[in-house]
Order: sequence, then structure tokens, then C-alpha cells
Amino acid sequence: MKNMMIGVDLAKNVFQVHGALRTGEVQFRKKLTRKQFPAFMAQQKPGMVIFEACGSAHFWAREVEAYGHQVKLIAPQYVRPFVKRQKNDAADAEAIVIAARQPEMRFVDPKTVEQQSCAAVFRGRERLVHQRTADVNALRALLYEHGYVFPVGMSHLNRMTALVEDETVNLHALIRAECLDLLVQIAEKTARIIERTTKLKTLATQSDRARRLQTMPGVGPLTAIAVEAFGPDMAQFKTGRDFAAWLGLVPKQHSSGGKERLGRMTKAGQADIRRLLIIGAMSRLNWLGQRTIVEGSWLSRMLTRKPKMLVAIALANKMARQIWAMLTKNEDYRDPAMAVVA
Repeated sequence: MKNMMIGVDLAKNVFQVHGALRTGEVQFRKKLTRKQFPAFMAQQKPGMVIFEACGSAHFWAREVEAYGHQVKLIAPQYVRPFVKRQKNDAADAEAIVIAARQPEMRFVDPKTVEQQSCAAVFRGRERLVHQRTADVNALRALLYEHGYVFPVGMSHLNRMTALVEDETVNLHALIRAECLDLLVQIAEKTARIIERTTKLKTLATQSDRARRLQTMPGVGPLTAIAVEAFGPDMAQFKTGRDFAAWLGLVPKQHSSGGKERLGRMTKAGQADIRRLLIIGAMSRLNWLGQRTIVEGSWLSRMLTRKPKMLVAIALANKMARQIWAMLTKNEDYRDPAMAVVA
């Protein structure tokens, strides 16, 4: 039944299913186990199935699509306003259907297995970086407690290593042993980070989209893979400004009565892509990157009158719009400053 809409509230073991027509008439409400759910969906005639974009949603989207259904995912914050008084699984499943019926509702594209695999490697690397940072901070704090002060940053790890390994330095045997254990953990995590970085760089060379993105200054293999793994289909955005807004690289609005009030970044959307774009923008604004900035260009004029961090965010916004243009038009990067004006 093509006008059937089935909302599914996912969980680990029990799924709540709510079926209704597009006009709103309820057809069924069911509570199914994890084993019963695939068999039930296989028996239903092709229709629209809606999940919240949560854990395992992309897996179930692919499974249900194999049964001939059209699958859509909705962000949880768009479902919440349609939940009625009592919060339970049945009310959530009904709210998913009501939200999906809204004419201007925004949906999330289901991810492929390849996208989720790239995302898993990327997340694994990020997790190891955080763990290594925690170990370095623990080592620095331990040395500080015994009178040795080091600045923050990985660049000072060699100095800390040399101090710990120096037998002439006055450190208690137990403290030295603890520091050496931390150094072993840091070295192990560094090797694993390098391994995953190499794997991500290899994946970036195997994808045409990732290769195309790397033609833009400030976009490296990690940023390209992040856009590949976490970014949605660019066709769903009408303009590059919409993609930049989805990334949260626009000011937060609090306007009323015709008076426009703009604040800090919204920080909405995908945080990894936004963070990497800002880091890439900052790399173009450091002392080495500034040597490649054309005199009189937009970026050059911005640097003369705005703080560097504000310029970096503005540049990241522009990079997001350029990424949208490159991926929708299937073109490599073209530097606007080098374009010849007819």
C-alpha cells in the first residue's frame, strides 16, 4: 500500500511499530521483538518506513529497503515536538509518523556500509588521539607534582621522555616506573594512530570524491574522508549556503520585531567536518599559509580588519560552500583569485 506510513521506534530488543495512512488513519500498533521485526516488515506491502536517526538506524534502513520499502530517517529533535503527553515507545512511534507527514520535514539519508566503515576507522583514530592526549596530560601532571614543569602540547613529549629516562634526575623509583608505563602506553597509541592515519589516507586515494576535495587548499585526506563518511548527499541542499548552515558555520539568530541579532556559530550539524574545516582554514592563515594569499583578495582584505579566528570561521564557511559546488558539479577546485575576469 503506497500511502502507508510505518513509524518504527528502535531499541536493542523490542521495537514499537505504528502504521497509519498518509491521511492520518491508524492501521495498527504493534510491539515486536528483534527477531519478529524483519519477518513482519517482509510481509508488509511496499510503503514508507520511517526511523529516528539513532543507533542501528542505518543498518535497519538497508535491511528494510531490501524488502521494497522506501526508507527515511528523521533527526530526533524534529520528532520530539510531536510526542503527546506521555513519553513511551508507542507515543514515539506515532510521533515519528506525524513528523514524517509534515510537508517541509528534513530527512537524513541512510548511510551505505562503505560510509559506515570509513566512519568507524575515523572514529577509532579520534578515540586513540583522545586517549593519548589523556596519557600525556597524566604524565605532565605526575611530573609537575614532583617539581618538573612542562608546557602543554605533544611537542614537549621528547623533553619529558628524556627527563624520565635520565637516571641522574631525582625521581622516586615508583614514580619513575609509573612515568615509564605511561610512556609505553603513549608510544603504543601513537603507533596505532599512525596505522589508522595511513589507512584513511589510502581510502582517500581510492575515492574520486575524496581526491577531488583534496584539490582545495586546506582540505587534506582526513577532511576529505570525513566529508565522504559523514556528509549527506549534496543534492539535498539547494545552495552551498544551505550546506554551510547544516554544518553550523553560520551565526546564531535571535531576531525579533524586525531587528536582526546575530550571535556566535550555531554549531549545528556534523561536528567532525566543521572542526576539520576550521583547522584547515587556520592552516591557510598561519605564517606559511599567508604567503600563498593573493594581495587584494577577499581573504587578504578580511585579515587586515578582522580577528584571525573570525576570519578562519568565515573561510571555513566559504570552503563548505565551495565543497558543495565541487561535489554537485563534479569539478576540481578553481581558485577564484586566479580567475581571469573578462
